[in-house]
Amino acid sequence: MNKWMRKSLFVLISILTFGLITPTQLIDPVHADNQYDRDAFEAPSLDKAAVQTSGYIAESQFNKDEYMEELVKQAESQAYQKFGTRIKPVIENEFRTIILPNIENAISETAAQYSDDDLKNLVITEEPGKGLSEKIFHIKNAETGNDILRFHVRREHPPQAGYWFNFHYHTYHDDFTSHHNLGSIYWDKNTPPKWMS
Repeated sequence: MNKWMRKSLFVLISILTFGLITPTQLIDPVHADNQYDRDAFEAPSLDKAAVQTSGYIAESQFNKDEYMEELVKQAESQAYQKFGTRIKPVIENEFRTIILPNIENAISETAAQYSDDDLKNLVITEEPGKGLSEKIFHIKNAETGNDILRFHVRREHPPQAGYWFNFHYHTYHDDFTSHHNLGSIYWDKNTPPKWMS
């Protein structure tokens, strides 16, 4: 198998399983010690991979703290992606000290309502909103596809007070109607650039 295909397959498997299954576990155990030898590498059959995958997940212990830490890292990454190269340098420090801890608390409070089995199904959407969109990221149930939390940032321009970024979230409990405030960050008197610019 081509080297680039093998690397792509490894990355894809790692991403799809949130790192719970490493690609080396899917390699035939006979050749696992010699995995970098191109002639020895052999992709496992679908049935064999399924047996190995389900066996690994059944044996492993779900670590709620690590999973929550990963969700927060993804949330931070999505926020920085939304800010883009023009907004991020200006508000990054305040975001990290004021807003991010509140996002973490909101995620933790929601996660406390779920069992470990249900918590494993919560994922963060991959694409923040561009332009003037408020969407930073949503947390949804991967099985049902329904949103659980929606994290947004709104531009505010109070009279003679400059521009502010108001961070807030919505929950499915009230059909996403109420704003739960996470904090605000001052931008400037000048109009901020569009998101992801």
